[in-house]
Amino acid sequence: MHCDLSVGKKINNIVNKVGVRRAVATVLWEGIHVTKVAVTQAFFGRHPILRAELLAKYPDVTFKQADSILEGQELIDFLRGHDKVIMSIDKLTRDVIEALPELKVVSKFGVGMDSVDVKAMADHGIKLGWQGGINKRTVSEMALCYMLLLVRQYSAANLDMRQGIWKRRPGRTLSERTIGILGCGFIGQDLARLLRAMGCTVLAHDIRDHPEFYEETGVLPVSLGELLERSELITVHLPNTKLTRGIMSAERLARMQPGSILVNTARGGLIDEDALLAALESGHIASAAIDAFLAEPTDQQELVNHPNFFSTPHMGGLSEEAVMAMGRQAIAGLDDHRLPTPDWPSDVWED
Repeated sequence: MHCDLSVGKKINNIVNKVGVRRAVATVLWEGIHVTKVAVTQAFFGRHPILRAELLAKYPDVTFKQADSILEGQELIDFLRGHDKVIMSIDKLTRDVIEALPELKVVSKFGVGMDSVDVKAMADHGIKLGWQGGINKRTVSEMALCYMLLLVRQYSAANLDMRQGIWKRRPGRTLSERTIGILGCGFIGQDLARLLRAMGCTVLAHDIRDHPEFYEETGVLPVSLGELLERSELITVHLPNTKLTRGIMSAERLARMQPGSILVNTARGGLIDEDALLAALESGHIASAAIDAFLAEPTDQQELVNHPNFFSTPHMGGLSEEAVMAMGRQAIAGLDDHRLPTPDWPSDVWED
């Protein structure tokens, strides 16, 4: 239980006598401050192990029940009166932050920070618990799965089978392809190692240089233009920032090789979804797979229904192992945190 250490012994005595839940009510009644924590990620609260581990450290927790994304007044109402929050993709804007002067710590479940105004957090002295790369293997496995699904035409073959069509599609081997990785951070580098182990030629483009990684793995750093033009398959692994938003525009999609494949297991808003649909319709892009959309739930039903398109509802980081790792990191971040500053990685602090 987190509170002033001078009253810790008194609270422990109350807990021993009446149990945790009644102890919370008792110490609040007697004027002892107990740290109040909110959790906006619904399945965190439904996970028995994570729930128990959090309650063991912070007995006074409010768990969100619905799977909806909170923003604006709904998020303010949910967080009001809480000192700390574990949150995922809810919209923590400056207006929300300014309405919650009692909020002191935000701990991130997951790694994406595009829904959080970290500069507003810094302006109001709110500290951040965050660790990059916590779910990198889970996401890179999904990207690899997507690549195999499309290059071997498994998705198309499955659609045939559902319609009673027995058609054997040969596809192509992934190991002989030239793969372009757009964004070579935690996930991009992890995926590159998997692809290099399979014998792929791997090109990479990133605004940051990674010379030791490139030398170690044989990954070839290239310009964005070269990556678009040389890659048979492009996989996107970027945060959603003002530099990356809409990076795969209609113009850049047109620069991809005819008959190439596009995969995005990163963030929504990186790909022009209307232009992607047009490229699939024309056949310029042979197939594509996306796990994250600009609007979620997506309203791009025509794209989702396209026979050469495969999609999932933003679940790339949600293996059971990754959920445990992200959950435990989020619990740790309630205590291990610091004020966001410009020296944080660009995934967190956007200039």
